[in-house]
Amino acid sequence: MAGASQYPMPENLAKIVTESKILVVGAGGIGCELLKNLVLTGFQDIVVLDLDTIDVSNLNRQFLFQKKHVGNSKSQVAKESCIRFNPYVKIDAKHDSITNPEYNRDFFMQFDVVMNALDNRAARNHVNRMCLAADVPLVESGSAGYLGQVTVIKKSKFECYECQPSPREKTFPGCTIRNTPSEPIHCIVWAKHLFNQLFGEEDPDQDVSPDTADPEAAGDSGRLAVDTEAKSSGAGGIERVSTREWAEASDHDPQKLFKKLFHDDIQYLLSMDKLWVKRRPPVPLIWEQLPKEDILTTRRGSLEAQRLWTVQECANVFSDSLKDLKEQYKQRGELAWDKDDKAAMDFVTCTANLRSHIFLIPQKSRFDVKSMAGNIIPAIATTNAVIAGLIVVEALKILAGSFNKCKTVYMSRFANARRKLLIPCELVSPNPKCYVCSPKPEVSVKLNTNTLTIKSLEDKIFKACLGMIAPDVEIDDGKGSIIISSEAGETEGNNNKTLSSFAISGGSRLKADDFLQNYELIINIVQCENLAEEKEFEIVGTIPEASDSKETPGAITNNGTAVNGGAEDQAGPSMGSVQEDDEDELIMMESEDEDEDDEALSSSNRKRPLTEETHQAIFKKARLSETDDDTKDDNLVVLES
Repeated sequence: MAGASQYPMPENLAKIVTESKILVVGAGGIGCELLKNLVLTGFQDIVVLDLDTIDVSNLNRQFLFQKKHVGNSKSQVAKESCIRFNPYVKIDAKHDSITNPEYNRDFFMQFDVVMNALDNRAARNHVNRMCLAADVPLVESGSAGYLGQVTVIKKSKFECYECQPSPREKTFPGCTIRNTPSEPIHCIVWAKHLFNQLFGEEDPDQDVSPDTADPEAAGDSGRLAVDTEAKSSGAGGIERVSTREWAEASDHDPQKLFKKLFHDDIQYLLSMDKLWVKRRPPVPLIWEQLPKEDILTTRRGSLEAQRLWTVQECANVFSDSLKDLKEQYKQRGELAWDKDDKAAMDFVTCTANLRSHIFLIPQKSRFDVKSMAGNIIPAIATTNAVIAGLIVVEALKILAGSFNKCKTVYMSRFANARRKLLIPCELVSPNPKCYVCSPKPEVSVKLNTNTLTIKSLEDKIFKACLGMIAPDVEIDDGKGSIIISSEAGETEGNNNKTLSSFAISGGSRLKADDFLQNYELIINIVQCENLAEEKEFEIVGTIPEASDSKETPGAITNNGTAVNGGAEDQAGPSMGSVQEDDEDELIMMESEDEDEDDEALSSSNRKRPLTEETHQAIFKKARLSETDDDTKDDNLVVLES
């Protein structure tokens, strides 16, 4: 068999397979294919963990599930389906979050290999850290449409998932979202922010009212007239109060909310003269005088979800969805936006399209809005099948002790010049400056200790940026003064205090310890009172910077501005609510610019976007492990029992 000699496997590999214990995190698109492969390969002891339940949209590619299973646990149904392939296999199905404290280092240490089939960066970061703590090999994977990849992570041998800089999310200046949108995505982001302001977790960075601090806006003509009209109308107008407070005071009245959002606020924007010198000014809407047809919309598609709504239809949906969400809010309290919740999805679609109409921006169908707001990349069943097969191939190399044969493998939509769809690349050593897997993790943070609060330090730096779940933080001053505790209530009194109130200044060092992740980190404070506009902090120095960065070299920034409306990628979901679902597999590689040089492709490219352009660049740059002998097959493994 051609190429079989490339990977000489131990004669007892089949025995090793049957005796090994495997953890699969995620039972979605890749997870279903992976579980089937593991059972048919001969693995006998498998634990599968997934927090999600089966949705009807999963059925087109997650073949272990059927219509009768909708609403049931993915992990449990996947177990039942796989046992039909081999009734003697032992599968422990857990319907739970991988971040549950129960799944600690001791839990991970029982496995020979861990396999990720996840769809979000937060969960990937957590599993990466747990595998490092337990010193267990991890096979990481991801797919996006026709594109996919698989790589191997091993403590002290190969770089970890966080060795390379996390991609900076697509961001938009707050003034663009609030004052001068020019693209459909700007209106969709605004609509999602509006949902949070009315029903979700309020965030000052997601204000939807006109931004009076916009540096472009200098004119005041007309503002007095607008203020006077708003006050006399009694419809709420543009008084500078919380959007939620105003909405609750008006009992979420659709017409009053409509008037404020799509008439009064737009009139207010028109009063900012200089914004419209080189732009087309927006056109306010009046509830009683809505056009029944919109000349900017072109009806397309026979499916209801792909039909463009008229302005009148948007107003009707606005009224209906508002009533539904108001009832949910009364019953459950704060809501989390969910693309699969009809009322939430309808609300974002209609409000985004109403705002698009006002600013003369092409409108989008509900289907398109869902794809953009949920950051959905269509999943291809065959891509998941190929990636799942590659995961097992790499796992077999690990179990055989052939770490030197492990690869990062990329899958592309188009074959390269050598007629290959799969491109194997050499794995690289850990990044010595990695703030996760280096022997003494350390990072520097540039911030203003006089303004940054302890709550922001915990939520925005330690949790959102550095990926911790339950950090305990103390000042490294010899006294061990604790400023953040993972125990509920212990340090809540510190939340609104600034860092300087604890004598933290430039040169101070903080020690952070996350017992759930067995992870410790030293943070060096760099005092800076002149951070760039809208930035609260910068992480500098020890985290490598992406080569295509337009920012200061060596720095990763957090600007707190509006982000592209991705479901899990808006700075990632909170670690406490991670979903181990693979419905829309995560883009693992990020970076938009491509160098034209001939440097070798390695797993350091893992975080570039899975796009056609990226893969074409991979073909140009990859120094493949293949030789000129096309009969070689570097991924062929022969099992002999």
